[in-house]
Amino acid sequence: MIYTRSILFFIVHSVSAILFSCIGVLLWPLPFKWRYAVVSQWAKSNIWLLAKICDVHLEVEGKENIGEEPAVIICKHQSAWETLALQTVFPPQVWVLKRELFWIPFFGWGLASLKPIAIDRKAGRKALTQVIEQGLDRLSSGAWVVVFPEGTRIARGEIGRFGIGGARLAVETGYPVIPVAHDAGKAWPKHGFLKYPGVIRMVIGKKISSQGVAAGDLNQQLFDWMEDQMTLLEGQKPVMHERKP
Repeated sequence: MIYTRSILFFIVHSVSAILFSCIGVLLWPLPFKWRYAVVSQWAKSNIWLLAKICDVHLEVEGKENIGEEPAVIICKHQSAWETLALQTVFPPQVWVLKRELFWIPFFGWGLASLKPIAIDRKAGRKALTQVIEQGLDRLSSGAWVVVFPEGTRIARGEIGRFGIGGARLAVETGYPVIPVAHDAGKAWPKHGFLKYPGVIRMVIGKKISSQGVAAGDLNQQLFDWMEDQMTLLEGQKPVMHERKP
């Protein structure tokens, strides 16, 4: 049954991605918030379909911490699930992501219409400068900025080292940070095809001010918070993920 449900969801997920990507391209001349209001319906509908087809549900704790002021979202990265779920919970947002995603037919085109901050992760300081400059532009326009500080999807039970980009963006621009933890890996594993029934819990932390704090200290505070929350969500302290050379 899990296999059958997963196949059905995959078909609907893929077909709807092509449809909404084409719509996103057609809506490109319109203001960002108008495009986002339409294209983000893909993510919202897929979270709904995930519940109906695969019996995978979303439970949110701390939604009252969001508020109205734009912020930098520092989110745990375990699967593709969070890229959908964040759009159902938070106001209009853009993501810091690797530019290679633009090369994916249809999906990449629709993604590009939502004004993400697409970086070359091998560019080092140049990429960090790009995140700060474009991040300030997006935040000033009223959009939230999503950063996955681990840089890639990390399997359940592990935690990756935090890149400094998200903390630097917050400190340089003066906008606050909101950390987000979740345990999506149990239902939608990293690079996994099968979707396992259950409730994915998302925890939204309180806003953290970036005023008068060093980026390194803020980054460590965010890492400590994430480690603590993942310990509570998964029942054991996550081990440090070591990237392969």
